[in-house]
Amino acid sequence: MSLRLATFNVENLMNRFDYSGYRNQLNQDRTLALFEIKDEAEYRLLEQARAIAHTDDMRQLTALAIAETRADIICMQEVDNIEALRAFEYGYLFKMVGQGYRQKYTTSGNDTRGIDVAVMMRTETADGEPIEFVRMTSHAHVTYEEFGLQSPELTATGNEPFERIFRRDCLEIDVKIGGRPLTIYSVHFKSMGSPRNGVPGRDASMPIREAEAKAVRRIIEDRFGKDQTAGKRWVICGDFNDYRQRVVIGGGSHAGYDFTVVNETQSCLNVLLADGFAENLVERRPEIDRWTLYHTRGPEERHLCQLDYILVSPSLARENAGAVPDIVRKGQPWRTIFPPGQEVERYPRAGWDRPKASDHCPVAVTLNIR
Repeated sequence: MSLRLATFNVENLMNRFDYSGYRNQLNQDRTLALFEIKDEAEYRLLEQARAIAHTDDMRQLTALAIAETRADIICMQEVDNIEALRAFEYGYLFKMVGQGYRQKYTTSGNDTRGIDVAVMMRTETADGEPIEFVRMTSHAHVTYEEFGLQSPELTATGNEPFERIFRRDCLEIDVKIGGRPLTIYSVHFKSMGSPRNGVPGRDASMPIREAEAKAVRRIIEDRFGKDQTAGKRWVICGDFNDYRQRVVIGGGSHAGYDFTVVNETQSCLNVLLADGFAENLVERRPEIDRWTLYHTRGPEERHLCQLDYILVSPSLARENAGAVPDIVRKGQPWRTIFPPGQEVERYPRAGWDRPKASDHCPVAVTLNIR
Protein backbone atom coordinates (compact mmCIF):
# COMPACT_ATOMS: atom_id res chain seq x y z
CA MET A 1 0.00 0.00 0.00
CA SER A 2 1.20 3.56 -0.59
CA LEU A 3 1.08 6.77 1.45
CA ARG A 4 1.49 10.24 -0.01
CA LEU A 5 3.37 12.35 2.56
CA ALA A 6 4.21 16.06 2.32
CA THR A 7 5.74 18.92 4.28
CA PHE A 8 5.08 22.63 3.74
CA ASN A 9 5.97 25.86 5.55
CA VAL A 10 2.80 27.82 4.78
CA GLU A 11 4.28 31.15 5.96
CA ASN A 12 2.32 32.80 8.76
CA LEU A 13 -1.09 31.16 8.63
CA MET A 14 -2.48 33.54 11.26
CA ASN A 15 -5.93 34.34 12.57
CA ARG A 16 -4.89 37.48 14.47
CA PHE A 17 -3.30 40.80 13.58
CA ASP A 18 0.27 41.73 14.45
CA TYR A 19 0.49 45.34 15.58
CA SER A 20 4.08 45.18 16.84
CA GLY A 21 5.29 47.03 13.75
CA TYR A 22 4.04 50.30 15.21
CA ARG A 23 6.88 50.27 17.74
CA ASN A 24 9.33 47.97 15.97
CA GLN A 25 10.04 48.97 12.39
CA LEU A 26 11.60 45.58 11.72
CA ASN A 27 8.11 44.09 12.08
CA GLN A 28 6.37 46.75 10.00
CA ASP A 29 5.12 45.77 6.57
CA ARG A 30 6.70 47.76 3.77
CA THR A 31 3.27 48.93 2.55
CA LEU A 32 2.58 50.87 5.75
CA ALA A 33 6.10 52.31 5.74
CA LEU A 34 5.08 54.34 2.69
CA PHE A 35 2.48 56.32 4.64
CA GLU A 36 2.57 58.89 7.40
CA ILE A 37 0.54 57.44 10.25
CA LYS A 38 -0.48 59.79 13.04
CA ASP A 39 -0.99 57.38 15.94
CA GLU A 40 -1.30 53.74 16.98
CA ALA A 41 -5.07 53.67 16.57
CA GLU A 42 -4.73 54.63 12.91
CA TYR A 43 -1.89 52.13 12.50
CA ARG A 44 -4.08 49.33 13.82
CA LEU A 45 -6.88 50.15 11.37
CA LEU A 46 -4.48 50.29 8.42
CA GLU A 47 -2.74 47.07 9.46
CA GLN A 48 -6.08 45.25 9.59
CA ALA A 49 -6.99 46.49 6.11
CA ARG A 50 -3.55 45.59 4.73
CA ALA A 51 -3.52 42.09 6.22
CA ILE A 52 -7.02 41.25 5.01
CA ALA A 53 -6.34 42.60 1.51
CA HIS A 54 -3.14 40.57 1.14
CA THR A 55 -4.37 37.35 2.73
CA ASP A 56 -7.08 36.13 0.36
CA ASP A 57 -4.90 35.82 -2.74
CA MET A 58 -2.07 34.28 -0.74
CA ARG A 59 -4.24 31.60 0.84
CA GLN A 60 -5.77 30.67 -2.50
CA LEU A 61 -2.23 30.07 -3.76
CA THR A 62 -1.32 28.17 -0.58
CA ALA A 63 -4.32 25.90 -1.07
CA LEU A 64 -3.42 25.29 -4.73
CA ALA A 65 0.09 24.23 -3.71
CA ILE A 66 -1.23 21.85 -1.04
CA ALA A 67 -3.76 20.39 -3.48
CA GLU A 68 -0.96 19.73 -5.96
CA THR A 69 0.97 17.65 -3.42
CA ARG A 70 -1.95 15.15 -3.41
CA ALA A 71 -0.86 14.35 0.14
CA ASP A 72 -2.67 11.93 2.42
CA ILE A 73 -0.76 13.42 5.37
CA ILE A 74 0.83 16.86 5.33
CA CYS A 75 3.13 18.33 7.98
CA MET A 76 2.84 22.12 8.18
CA GLN A 77 4.90 24.87 9.74
CA GLU A 78 3.96 28.43 10.79
CA VAL A 79 0.36 27.65 11.76
CA ASP A 80 -1.10 30.03 14.35
CA ASN A 81 -3.51 27.57 15.99
CA ILE A 82 -6.11 24.90 15.26
CA GLU A 83 -8.79 27.53 14.61
CA ALA A 84 -6.69 29.15 11.89
CA LEU A 85 -6.04 25.73 10.37
CA ARG A 86 -9.73 24.83 10.37
CA ALA A 87 -10.73 28.14 8.81
CA PHE A 88 -8.11 27.73 6.06
CA GLU A 89 -9.06 24.13 5.33
CA TYR A 90 -12.77 24.90 5.18
CA GLY A 91 -12.59 28.24 3.39
CA TYR A 92 -9.82 27.56 0.89
CA LEU A 93 -8.53 24.00 0.70
CA PHE A 94 -12.00 22.47 0.66
CA LYS A 95 -12.66 24.27 -2.64
CA MET A 96 -9.63 22.49 -4.13
CA VAL A 97 -9.86 18.95 -2.74
CA GLY A 98 -13.28 18.57 -1.11
CA GLN A 99 -13.70 16.80 2.21
CA GLY A 100 -10.14 15.69 2.59
CA TYR A 101 -8.23 16.65 5.71
CA ARG A 102 -10.69 15.95 8.50
CA GLN A 103 -7.98 15.11 11.05
CA LYS A 104 -5.95 18.09 12.27
CA TYR A 105 -3.40 18.20 15.07
CA THR A 106 -1.21 20.88 16.61
CA THR A 107 0.05 21.99 20.00
CA SER A 108 1.24 25.28 21.43
CA GLY A 109 5.03 25.36 21.09
CA ASN A 110 7.73 27.80 22.17
CA ASP A 111 7.75 30.32 19.33
CA THR A 112 7.49 33.91 20.57
CA ARG A 113 5.24 34.81 17.60
CA GLY A 114 2.95 31.87 18.29
CA ILE A 115 3.59 30.00 15.03
CA ASP A 116 3.42 26.24 15.56
CA VAL A 117 3.85 22.98 13.69
CA ALA A 118 0.72 21.08 12.67
CA VAL A 119 -0.31 17.91 10.86
CA MET A 120 -3.37 17.36 8.68
CA MET A 121 -4.50 13.89 7.64
CA ARG A 122 -7.14 12.31 5.50
CA THR A 123 -9.17 9.47 6.95
CA GLU A 124 -7.86 7.13 4.26
CA THR A 125 -5.18 7.04 1.58
CA ALA A 126 -5.85 7.46 -2.13
CA ASP A 127 -5.73 3.64 -2.28
CA GLY A 128 -8.55 3.42 0.25
CA GLU A 129 -6.44 2.23 3.20
CA PRO A 130 -7.54 3.69 6.56
CA ILE A 131 -5.34 6.28 8.26
CA GLU A 132 -5.75 5.82 11.99
CA PHE A 133 -4.50 8.35 14.52
CA VAL A 134 -2.95 6.59 17.53
CA ARG A 135 -1.35 9.26 19.71
CA MET A 136 0.37 12.64 19.75
CA THR A 137 3.31 13.66 21.95
CA SER A 138 4.75 17.16 22.31
CA HIS A 139 8.41 17.61 23.20
CA ALA A 140 8.27 21.40 23.49
CA HIS A 141 9.09 21.20 27.20
CA VAL A 142 12.50 19.49 26.86
CA THR A 143 15.45 21.60 28.11
CA TYR A 144 19.14 21.64 27.20
CA GLU A 145 19.99 20.46 30.70
CA GLU A 146 17.52 17.58 30.57
CA PHE A 147 19.15 16.20 27.40
CA GLY A 148 22.70 17.12 28.40
CA LEU A 149 23.14 19.42 25.41
CA GLN A 150 24.38 22.62 27.04
CA SER A 151 27.70 23.68 25.50
CA PRO A 152 29.98 26.75 25.44
CA GLU A 153 28.69 27.48 21.94
CA LEU A 154 25.10 27.53 23.17
CA THR A 155 26.01 29.66 26.17
CA ALA A 156 27.63 32.15 23.77
CA THR A 157 24.28 32.49 21.97
CA GLY A 158 22.65 33.51 25.27
CA ASN A 159 20.91 30.18 25.92
CA GLU A 160 20.92 28.83 29.48
CA PRO A 161 20.69 25.15 30.56
CA PHE A 162 17.14 25.55 31.88
CA GLU A 163 15.81 26.89 28.56
CA ARG A 164 13.81 24.81 26.11
CA ILE A 165 15.60 23.22 23.18
CA PHE A 166 12.98 23.50 20.45
CA ARG A 167 12.14 26.96 19.14
CA ARG A 168 8.72 25.51 18.20
CA ASP A 169 8.27 21.81 18.93
CA CYS A 170 9.13 18.32 17.89
CA LEU A 171 5.60 16.98 17.49
CA GLU A 172 5.56 13.17 17.54
CA ILE A 173 2.50 11.59 15.94
CA ASP A 174 1.85 7.87 15.72
CA VAL A 175 -0.50 6.62 13.02
CA LYS A 176 -1.45 3.33 11.42
CA ILE A 177 -1.69 3.06 7.64
CA GLY A 178 -3.85 0.09 6.80
CA GLY A 179 -2.97 -1.27 10.23
CA ARG A 180 0.79 -0.75 9.82
CA PRO A 181 2.51 1.64 12.27
CA LEU A 182 4.29 4.84 11.21
CA THR A 183 5.73 7.55 13.46
CA ILE A 184 5.98 11.12 12.17
CA TYR A 185 8.18 13.79 13.74
CA SER A 186 7.06 17.26 12.65
CA VAL A 187 9.64 20.00 13.29
CA HIS A 188 10.53 23.63 12.55
CA PHE A 189 14.04 24.54 13.64
CA LYS A 190 15.50 27.89 14.66
CA SER A 191 15.67 30.45 11.84
CA MET A 192 19.06 31.68 10.64
CA GLY A 193 18.34 35.32 11.35
CA SER A 194 20.32 38.39 10.34
CA PRO A 195 24.09 38.88 10.76
CA ARG A 196 25.23 39.57 14.33
CA ASN A 197 28.38 41.58 15.02
CA GLY A 198 29.77 40.72 11.61
CA VAL A 199 28.96 37.00 11.95
CA PRO A 200 26.54 35.57 9.35
CA GLY A 201 23.15 34.73 10.84
CA ARG A 202 23.40 31.08 9.81
CA ASP A 203 26.72 30.66 11.66
CA ALA A 204 25.56 32.57 14.74
CA SER A 205 22.43 30.45 15.15
CA MET A 206 23.99 27.11 14.14
CA PRO A 207 24.52 25.83 17.73
CA ILE A 208 20.78 26.12 18.41
CA ARG A 209 19.78 24.13 15.32
CA GLU A 210 22.43 21.52 16.02
CA ALA A 211 21.02 21.09 19.52
CA GLU A 212 17.51 20.72 18.06
CA ALA A 213 18.75 18.06 15.64
CA LYS A 214 20.55 16.21 18.45
CA ALA A 215 17.37 16.33 20.51
CA VAL A 216 15.28 14.87 17.67
CA ARG A 217 17.78 12.05 17.27
CA ARG A 218 17.76 11.43 21.02
CA ILE A 219 13.94 11.32 21.07
CA ILE A 220 13.87 8.73 18.28
CA GLU A 221 16.61 6.61 19.85
CA ASP A 222 14.91 6.73 23.25
CA ARG A 223 11.63 5.72 21.63
CA PHE A 224 12.86 2.75 19.62
CA GLY A 225 16.22 1.93 21.18
CA LYS A 226 19.58 2.84 19.61
CA ASP A 227 20.04 -0.62 18.14
CA GLN A 228 16.49 -0.76 16.77
CA THR A 229 15.93 2.63 15.12
CA ALA A 230 17.22 1.58 11.70
CA GLY A 231 14.60 -1.14 11.40
CA LYS A 232 11.63 0.95 12.47
CA ARG A 233 9.22 2.93 10.32
CA TRP A 234 9.60 6.67 11.04
CA VAL A 235 9.98 10.00 9.22
CA ILE A 236 11.13 13.49 10.18
CA CYS A 237 9.35 16.23 8.25
CA GLY A 238 9.66 19.98 8.37
CA ASP A 239 11.57 23.21 7.89
CA PHE A 240 15.10 22.78 9.25
CA ASN A 241 16.16 26.36 8.34
CA ASP A 242 19.49 24.91 7.22
CA TYR A 243 21.10 23.35 4.17
CA ARG A 244 24.03 21.19 3.12
CA GLN A 245 24.19 22.67 -0.37
CA ARG A 246 23.37 25.92 -2.09
CA VAL A 247 22.94 26.82 -5.73
CA VAL A 248 24.64 30.21 -5.89
CA ILE A 249 23.23 32.49 -8.59
CA GLY A 250 25.51 34.84 -10.53
CA GLY A 251 25.09 37.02 -13.57
CA GLY A 252 21.94 38.92 -14.42
CA SER A 253 18.79 38.99 -16.50
CA HIS A 254 20.44 40.72 -19.46
CA ALA A 255 23.73 38.81 -19.77
CA GLY A 256 22.22 35.61 -18.38
CA TYR A 257 22.38 33.85 -15.04
CA ASP A 258 24.87 31.23 -13.96
CA PHE A 259 24.29 28.60 -11.28
CA THR A 260 27.01 27.05 -9.11
CA VAL A 261 26.46 24.22 -6.61
CA VAL A 262 28.32 24.92 -3.35
CA ASN A 263 28.67 22.30 -0.60
CA GLU A 264 28.68 23.32 3.06
CA THR A 265 30.87 21.60 5.64
CA GLN A 266 28.74 22.47 8.68
CA SER A 267 25.00 21.88 8.88
CA CYS A 268 22.57 20.70 11.53
CA LEU A 269 21.48 18.08 8.96
CA ASN A 270 24.79 16.30 9.53
CA VAL A 271 23.56 15.26 12.99
CA LEU A 272 20.64 13.32 11.50
CA LEU A 273 22.30 12.03 8.34
CA ALA A 274 25.60 10.93 9.91
CA ASP A 275 26.31 7.19 9.99
CA GLY A 276 23.14 6.48 8.01
CA PHE A 277 20.78 7.36 10.85
CA ALA A 278 18.31 8.81 8.32
CA GLU A 279 18.18 9.52 4.59
CA ASN A 280 17.24 12.81 2.95
CA LEU A 281 15.03 11.64 0.10
CA VAL A 282 15.36 14.93 -1.77
CA GLU A 283 19.04 14.12 -2.30
CA ARG A 284 17.83 11.55 -4.82
CA ARG A 285 17.11 14.49 -7.12
CA PRO A 286 19.87 16.18 -9.18
CA GLU A 287 21.95 18.61 -7.10
CA ILE A 288 20.73 21.70 -8.93
CA ASP A 289 17.10 20.62 -8.54
CA ARG A 290 16.79 20.11 -4.77
CA TRP A 291 15.92 23.64 -3.75
CA THR A 292 12.77 24.59 -1.84
CA LEU A 293 13.52 28.27 -1.21
CA TYR A 294 14.95 31.24 -3.10
CA HIS A 295 17.02 33.56 -0.90
CA THR A 296 18.13 37.05 -1.87
CA ARG A 297 19.38 40.21 -0.23
CA GLY A 298 19.88 41.84 -3.61
CA PRO A 299 22.04 41.01 -6.65
CA GLU A 300 25.13 40.44 -4.49
CA GLU A 301 23.52 37.65 -2.44
CA ARG A 302 21.26 35.17 -4.22
CA HIS A 303 20.96 31.43 -3.88
CA LEU A 304 18.56 28.51 -4.03
CA CYS A 305 18.66 25.97 -1.22
CA GLN A 306 16.78 23.11 0.41
CA LEU A 307 15.30 24.06 3.79
CA ASP A 308 12.36 21.62 3.75
CA TYR A 309 12.97 17.94 4.36
CA ILE A 310 11.47 14.49 4.47
CA LEU A 311 14.04 12.32 6.28
CA VAL A 312 13.22 8.63 6.52
CA SER A 313 14.52 5.72 8.58
CA PRO A 314 16.90 3.26 6.89
CA SER A 315 14.19 0.61 6.67
CA LEU A 316 11.76 3.00 4.94
CA ALA A 317 14.56 4.13 2.62
CA ARG A 318 15.30 0.53 1.62
CA GLU A 319 11.62 -0.28 1.08
CA ASN A 320 11.31 2.82 -1.11
CA ALA A 321 14.56 2.71 -3.04
CA GLY A 322 12.90 4.19 -6.12
CA ALA A 323 10.91 6.93 -4.39
CA VAL A 324 11.92 10.42 -5.54
CA PRO A 325 10.13 13.41 -3.94
CA ASP A 326 8.27 16.07 -5.90
CA ILE A 327 8.83 19.77 -5.17
CA VAL A 328 5.86 22.01 -5.95
CA ARG A 329 7.18 25.36 -7.21
CA LYS A 330 4.17 26.84 -9.04
CA GLY A 331 3.33 29.01 -6.02
CA GLN A 332 6.66 30.85 -6.11
CA PRO A 333 6.62 34.58 -6.91
CA TRP A 334 7.96 35.76 -10.26
CA ARG A 335 11.12 37.14 -8.67
CA THR A 336 12.34 33.60 -8.01
CA ILE A 337 15.14 32.75 -10.45
CA PHE A 338 14.81 29.23 -11.87
CA PRO A 339 17.73 27.28 -13.35
CA PRO A 340 17.31 26.39 -17.06
CA GLY A 341 14.75 23.65 -17.67
CA GLN A 342 13.09 24.04 -14.26
CA GLU A 343 10.70 26.88 -15.13
CA VAL A 344 7.06 26.27 -14.21
CA GLU A 345 3.75 27.91 -15.01
CA ARG A 346 2.86 29.98 -11.95
CA TYR A 347 -0.57 29.81 -10.38
CA PRO A 348 -2.99 32.59 -11.43
CA ARG A 349 -2.47 35.93 -9.65
CA ALA A 350 1.01 35.07 -8.34
CA GLY A 351 2.86 38.38 -8.05
CA TRP A 352 6.41 39.57 -8.54
CA ASP A 353 7.11 39.28 -4.81
CA ARG A 354 3.60 38.66 -3.49
CA PRO A 355 1.04 37.24 -3.41
CA LYS A 356 2.62 33.81 -3.36
CA ALA A 357 1.78 30.39 -1.93
CA SER A 358 4.65 30.77 0.53
CA ASP A 359 8.32 31.64 0.50
CA HIS A 360 8.88 27.86 0.76
CA CYS A 361 7.92 25.08 -1.65
CA PRO A 362 6.04 21.96 -0.54
CA VAL A 363 7.87 18.63 -0.75
CA ALA A 364 5.86 15.44 -1.30
CA VAL A 365 6.72 11.77 -1.77
CA THR A 366 4.85 8.51 -2.22
CA LEU A 367 6.02 5.81 0.21
CA ASN A 368 5.21 2.12 0.23
CA ILE A 369 4.17 1.04 3.72
CA ARG A 370 4.76 -2.69 3.84
